[in-house]
Amino acid sequence: MKTTYVFLTTGFEEVEALAAVDVLRRAGLNVKTVSVESSRQVEASHRVEVTADLLFGEADFSDAELLVLPGGTTRLNEFEKLKTLLLNFDKAGGKIAAICAAPMVLGGLGLLNGKKATCYPGFEKFLTGATLATDLPVATDGNIVTGKGPAFALEFALTLVEAVAGKAKRDEVAAGLLI
Repeated sequence: MKTTYVFLTTGFEEVEALAAVDVLRRAGLNVKTVSVESSRQVEASHRVEVTADLLFGEADFSDAELLVLPGGTTRLNEFEKLKTLLLNFDKAGGKIAAICAAPMVLGGLGLLNGKKATCYPGFEKFLTGATLATDLPVATDGNIVTGKGPAFALEFALTLVEAVAGKAKRDEVAAGLLI
């Protein structure tokens, strides 16, 4: 079974990361959280401590079907091994998602060139090469999904379900969530 990897770093936005994990798992998808820190224990932006399933160095990512970057911080942009993974995954046509501040990582890597993208207000300048779609809560263009911020975490997560498992599965999960 393919795996979705959600990357966690100190200061990540709880709602964005955990809504994605929850909704994707409700869809029956295999999801693993990955700490890019030196410990599996990662403190989120509102002092919620989360234990990641894996450290970055423990994962081989060969079974990846989706890589997800929650926002809340710009720290993911400092992790070079993650950036290399994203570049290689994109080159192979893999699906990548980022929400809030995290689309800045994709913009800095040139992964948004010519693609619609949205982000948290004030981060637009980091979406290098993107066609800004900041009026949208979630923007999908090719293999890239971007989200605006925490208020849209469920919409972002449901869009990820649709990207991986199709519209019928998205609708089923949304109905179960009373959306």
